[in-house]
Amino acid sequence: MRIVDSADVSPRARIGRGSSIWHLAQVREDAVLGENCIVGRGAYIGTGVTLGDNCKVQNYALVYEPARLADGVFIGPAVVLTNDTYPRAINPDGSIKSAHDWEPVGVTIEQGASIGARATCVAPVTIGAWATVAAGAVVVKDVPAHALVAGVPARRLGWVGRAGVPLAPEGDGIWTCPETGARYIETDDTLTEETA
Repeated sequence: MRIVDSADVSPRARIGRGSSIWHLAQVREDAVLGENCIVGRGAYIGTGVTLGDNCKVQNYALVYEPARLADGVFIGPAVVLTNDTYPRAINPDGSIKSAHDWEPVGVTIEQGASIGARATCVAPVTIGAWATVAAGAVVVKDVPAHALVAGVPARRLGWVGRAGVPLAPEGDGIWTCPETGARYIETDDTLTEETA
């Protein structure tokens, strides 16, 4: 495990073996990072956030609680995972909002998914396994597994395989990964990998 001197890591955080926390990153209390995770310069990992094994959180990304990231998730530079459906600094009576005046909601990112640079995921949403959110996208609804989404708001443009490469259509709902040769079957706007 490597934690550089300028990082701010709570003693109540649990950091897995082989993980690295870089300059000016902050990891809050009760956060749990799996093995071999990388938290880049200036990134923020909120209270109680969970990262699986082999996750990468790039520079200046903001991962607010109660986000849950599965194994192998990639969070690009300056990504924001929000946690407040109706954000306000004050209550209707003008008093300053406290932690007791709202209920945090989280972003869930399933295995192997990637969130591109400066994308924003507006909680509560789930990003399906192996999906790719393009740089600069704003995600406001759930993203199915293997979907490639882009835009504001994000919309599905196609499908990607485990390698992250856009899949090529073969017809009749069959898609193939040009890099690995894996085949996928599309049914009712969902994609599943063909098993041998």
